[in-house]
Amino acid sequence: MQMLTASNILRLSTFAYKLKNEYVLYANVDSFKYSEAEIPVDERPEIDRWILSLLNTMIRDVNGYLDDYYPTKSSRAIQEFVVENLSNWYVRLTRKRFWGGDYDKNKISAYQTLYTCLETVAKLSAPFAPFFMDQLFLDLNKGTSRDATESVHLSTYPECNESMIDKDLEERMHLAQRVSSLVLGLRRKVNIKVRQPLAKIMVPAINQHFADQIDAVSAEIIKSEINVKEIEFLDDTSGILVKKIKPNFKLLGRKHGKNMKAVSAAIARFTQEEIGEIEKNGAINLSLEPSNLSAEPCALSLEEVEILSEDIPGWLVANDGNLTVALDITITEDLRQEGIAREFINRIQNLRKDSGFEVTDKIAVFIQRHEAIEKAIAMHQQHIGNQTLAESVELVDKVDMESAREVELDNDVKTYIQIKKISILLQN
Repeated sequence: MQMLTASNILRLSTFAYKLKNEYVLYANVDSFKYSEAEIPVDERPEIDRWILSLLNTMIRDVNGYLDDYYPTKSSRAIQEFVVENLSNWYVRLTRKRFWGGDYDKNKISAYQTLYTCLETVAKLSAPFAPFFMDQLFLDLNKGTSRDATESVHLSTYPECNESMIDKDLEERMHLAQRVSSLVLGLRRKVNIKVRQPLAKIMVPAINQHFADQIDAVSAEIIKSEINVKEIEFLDDTSGILVKKIKPNFKLLGRKHGKNMKAVSAAIARFTQEEIGEIEKNGAINLSLEPSNLSAEPCALSLEEVEILSEDIPGWLVANDGNLTVALDITITEDLRQEGIAREFINRIQNLRKDSGFEVTDKIAVFIQRHEAIEKAIAMHQQHIGNQTLAESVELVDKVDMESAREVELDNDVKTYIQIKKISILLQN
C-alpha cells in the first residue's frame, strides 16, 4: 500500500482553507446562506458545469482508488482538483461574479457551485485530514445549516453523479487551459506581463472538431486569461508557420529496432504537408528509401516525433503535442496605454487590501500627475474606477504624502497614489 505524505495533505488542506475563507468573505457581503432554490445544472454557466463535471469525475476516481487500497492516489486526485482546477482556474476566473454586481441568478449559481465543491472536498478528504476537514465542514455548514450532522465524519461519503459528467466539456476546457499555458509561457519568455494586453494569437486548427472545441465561451475565457484581443484560427498554415520535426529516439528504438535509422532518415525528409498530416491524423505511413525496401511497412505515430514551430517576425510560437499557438508580441500605442491602466488597477487593489478596506467599500482615487501616465489615465479612467470600486479617479498636482503610496511602473516611471473611503470624505 502506498504511503501518504504530510506535505501532500498539508498542501491540500491549505488550499481548501484559503478557498473557504475567500468564499466566506464574499458570501457574508451578499448574505448568501444557500436558502435559494437549487439552480439546475443545465441552467448554470459553462464554467460552473465544467467544475461540477470535474468534481464528479474526481469523486468516481477517488472512490475507485480507495476500493483498490490506493490512498495516495486518492489524496493526490483531490489535491489536483483543488489546486489546479478549483483554485487556479475556476475561482480565479469567477471572482468577477462575486465582486460587486447584482445578486442575480448568475451570482447565486457561482455561490452554489463553489459551496458544493468545498463541501464535497471536505467530505472526501476527511479520512486523510480528519481535523482540518471537520473544521472546514463545520465552518461551511455554520453559514447554511444544510447538513444536520454534527461532524463531517458522521456525514454521507460522496458518490459520483454520472449525469453531471460531461467529457466533451472537460476536454474543451482542458484545451483552453493548454492554450493559456502555452501563451503564458511565451509571455514569460520575453518578459511581457499578463497585465499588458496584446493583439491576438493564431491557432492552427488541425480539423473542424478542434476549432469547434474552442467555442464562444471558451474563447472568451482564453482571451481573458492570457489578455489578448483576438483568437484567429488558421486552416492553412503554409507561408505563415514553418514547422520542424525530430525523431523521439527513445520510442523509435523500442518500436522499430533495427529499422530505427531508416525511420529516422524518413522523418528527416518530411515536408510541411506531411508534418501537417501526422499532426491532424495522429499517424502517417512511412516511405523508406529504396535501399531499405526490405524493411517491413510501418506507421509512424505522433508520439514518436517532436514537432516544433519556428518563430516568425513579431510573433513567438510554441507547441504542445498537436497544439500550436503563435503570439503577436507587437505592442501598439493603444495597447501600451491600456497596459499602464491595468498596472494602476493592480496597484490600487493592493492599496485597498493593505488599507484594510472592505470588499464593498467605495473609494476615491488620487494619482499624482506624470506625463508618462496622463494619457493612459484619461483614456481608461472609467475602467479603472469600475475595477476598483472607485467613484472618482483624479489626476492631481500633489497628493497627501502621509497616506499616499509610491508606485513604479516597468518603464522606471514613479508617481504616487492616494485612496480615500467615500464615507470618510462625506464626513469631512
